[in-house]
Amino acid sequence: MAAVPPSSAAGGPEPPPPPLQYSLLLQHLVGEQRRPRAWDPAALGGIPSPPKSEEQKMVERAMESCAFKAALACVGGFVLGGAFGVFTAGIDTNVGFDPKDPYRTPTAKEVLKDMGQRGISYAKNFAIVGAMFSCTECVVESYRGKSDWKNSVISGCITGGAIGFRAGLKAGVIGCGGFAAFSAAIDYYLR
Repeated sequence: MAAVPPSSAAGGPEPPPPPLQYSLLLQHLVGEQRRPRAWDPAALGGIPSPPKSEEQKMVERAMESCAFKAALACVGGFVLGGAFGVFTAGIDTNVGFDPKDPYRTPTAKEVLKDMGQRGISYAKNFAIVGAMFSCTECVVESYRGKSDWKNSVISGCITGGAIGFRAGLKAGVIGCGGFAAFSAAIDYYLR
């Protein structure tokens, strides 16, 4: 015996379902009717983290502030600049050079004194540049409300222009362009 299709209330066979339309399916998957899903690591089998305390939230806010970022860049610049200054003074052949007696060998005390002076000088310069760049980048990011490559280019231009402006308008413009290009290259390389 052959199977008989069930009859509808009107007495005739039911019409077949409409064919699946991929355009409607795509609207639900990637189109305007797509419902965003909340990303919950616990639902994916991750380890759920407990809610943060007020102290943790306060520490996070302090560490994400512009003042903390500028202070951190200042300290990092000081350390890096000091190391760079000591290194360059150590390989410089003109340390302790006396034009009256060009064949005299400098003493260890003279070499160490010059290394310390150059290290401090470089450390102060690197600290100032690091703090200026970090602070202006944080302020630009807060103002724009976005975190992208444009922030570092804008803050690089501001920092380079401010440093170069002490030598005149032309030096300020060149400093702005050079520092912005360097910031863009570093940002491109790191992202």
